[in-house]
Amino acid sequence: MSALRRKFGDDYQVVTTLSSGPGFNQPPKKKRQRFVDKNGRCNVQHGNLGSENSRYLSDLFTTLVDLKWRWNLFIFILTYTVAWLFMAFMWWVIAYIRGDLNKPHGEDDTPCVANVYNFPSAFLFFIETEATIGYGHRYITDKCPEGIILFLFQSILGSIVDAFLIGCMFIKMSQPKKRAETLMFSEHAVISMRDGKLTLMFRVGNLRNSHMVSAQMRCKLLKSRQTPEGEFLPLDQLELDVGFSTGADQLFLVSPLTICHVIDPKSPFYDLSQQSMKTEQFEIVVILEGIVETTGMTCQARTSYTEDEVLWGHRFYPVISLEEGFFKVDYSQFHGTFEVPTTPYSVKEQEEMLLISSPLTAPALNSSRGVKTETNNSVECLHSLDDISTRMPLKLQKMTGREDLPKKLLRMSSTTSEKVYSLGDLPLKLQRIRSVPGNSEEKLVPKSSKVASDPMSQSLADLPPKLQRLAGGSRIEGKLPPKLRKMNSERFTLK
Repeated sequence: MSALRRKFGDDYQVVTTLSSGPGFNQPPKKKRQRFVDKNGRCNVQHGNLGSENSRYLSDLFTTLVDLKWRWNLFIFILTYTVAWLFMAFMWWVIAYIRGDLNKPHGEDDTPCVANVYNFPSAFLFFIETEATIGYGHRYITDKCPEGIILFLFQSILGSIVDAFLIGCMFIKMSQPKKRAETLMFSEHAVISMRDGKLTLMFRVGNLRNSHMVSAQMRCKLLKSRQTPEGEFLPLDQLELDVGFSTGADQLFLVSPLTICHVIDPKSPFYDLSQQSMKTEQFEIVVILEGIVETTGMTCQARTSYTEDEVLWGHRFYPVISLEEGFFKVDYSQFHGTFEVPTTPYSVKEQEEMLLISSPLTAPALNSSRGVKTETNNSVECLHSLDDISTRMPLKLQKMTGREDLPKKLLRMSSTTSEKVYSLGDLPLKLQRIRSVPGNSEEKLVPKSSKVASDPMSQSLADLPPKLQRLAGGSRIEGKLPPKLRKMNSERFTLK
């Protein structure tokens, strides 16, 4: 135990899931009806077949193979006993009709079967012929054509019965169902964090040294639900992804493996939390398929986990250790779990809380009817973004790349809003012309409006008329002294 705490830390609490502690009296829980038992047997019975029972006789061989062993042995013994008695009775009838039972067999009188005087002797003759024992005391003669025909019928019937029953028993004994007995599944499934994601996990192991070729894992979720149309589905089957897209469902089953199902928005457990699991009713059916290496036959092992067999916030014990020259698997800890810190919320709730607490929530833009946004609204939004950026984590501030990003956005937004205002005040014809690519704003705005919007317009209005005419000229800058040109450029430079 101390070694486990040194390896995993003191934050982990060891929990025994196989037996409860002393003095803890848990109230008895009503046993729930399972669709698939822990040993893989399906609790399904077919009833009210009516005339469909004749389908079983059409496939008699498979029907006999599917029967239980006690019924197989009973049919095997009964078939041979009835066949032997029937054929012995036929030989006795031939001897009785020919009168070979009451007269002595000598050189003058040749019987159909020598030394057959009663039914036991006829039965022994059939057994000696069928088993090819041939003691030599009883034998068929050439003076009995009906005996020769019966002998041929006996040989054909015996071969058919042997092939059918012995083949049935051989298939019954070589069925791969017993191979599934050496494939183990953990008694509980667990839900905990793995690689930063909430994951449903269970464990599978192979007790034999012979491998399962092309082993593949599949999982089904059985849960009752009602469709939007009002149809009730009592056992709706949903697929649980255990690595189908990545190939993780193809197993190399040499040592115990932990099968993982990542709970994401595509998972049926997306809105499952620790609290809601107490009221949910579901069953997870696990199917392991593979080819038995020794026989080449396909084997399937099954088990299931109900909602009370799924442990929230647990993890499996490690069972593999490195010894001198080999890896050792300790199956005594195969079913054991221990508790780890795990969030009790579902993945859906975690994403909603992360979305609410995220600082990068931008205001919604109203563009349904083409309403023009005010300049002061954009400035206020950018001021709020500036305040938010100061509260951003350091990592996100570094991702922005520049500290003056909000100011830059402010200038861009004010310029854009001014353009929107200028376009909105223009006539409709000019707006359509402005929408054509390649037309600049300077070509569309009249000179009068351009001069009025110029920052130099007010200063020029205060000058004498002569200076105003000189300032309106196209070469006024070239006539000014260098000092005045420098002062003029510094005065009207936007900061």
